[in-house]
Amino acid sequence: MAKTSQDATDTPLRQRLGIGLEKISMVLKSQAWHDANLQGLTPTQGKILTLLRDRQPVGMRLSEVADVLGITSPTASDAVAVLSKKGLVDKQRSTEDARAISITLSAQGIQQAEQVMGWSDFLLSAIDDLTEFEQEIFLKGLIKIIRSLQAEGYITVSRMCLTCQFFHPNQYPDSQHPHHCGFVDAPFGDRDLRIDCPDQLPEEAEV
Repeated sequence: MAKTSQDATDTPLRQRLGIGLEKISMVLKSQAWHDANLQGLTPTQGKILTLLRDRQPVGMRLSEVADVLGITSPTASDAVAVLSKKGLVDKQRSTEDARAISITLSAQGIQQAEQVMGWSDFLLSAIDDLTEFEQEIFLKGLIKIIRSLQAEGYITVSRMCLTCQFFHPNQYPDSQHPHHCGFVDAPFGDRDLRIDCPDQLPEEAEV
């Protein structure tokens, strides 16, 4: 017996959301390969450039790059080696630990990273089709999903508000800006929740 439209809507909402996220993931991977090939890079190399762009001028250790991107150290090492040969990254002694090597972007690498950061413009255009309220709800949902995946060990811990010592949720429950950030000492709302903040201090760390 052929399925009806009603049968389709009987699919649990959680499953339909999962299918939707999977479709977006497939598009992102396909577009990343397409854009990376145009610039003579791989998606992994492109991700490293954008990651280092956010960490300038301090840079990152190789192990940090691997952890944040969720890749193996050998994979990260190979990608960085290629970027170094292309003159896009520099290696120098870390200012925090003289025994460690810090990876930073060269001047050419910064320019390349700016181009790479435009790879997701097509997705941003699609997000613009959502109302501000829909974007806010979507952001809150994404943060919860990411935090759950982090707790299960599927992805590395990112620098989110929800896992930061400076984050004080619902300090002002009757306000449009219910949360408080101890770092800047100011209230903010759900739409300002950050998924990757350079000033984030993990909950388990010591102040």
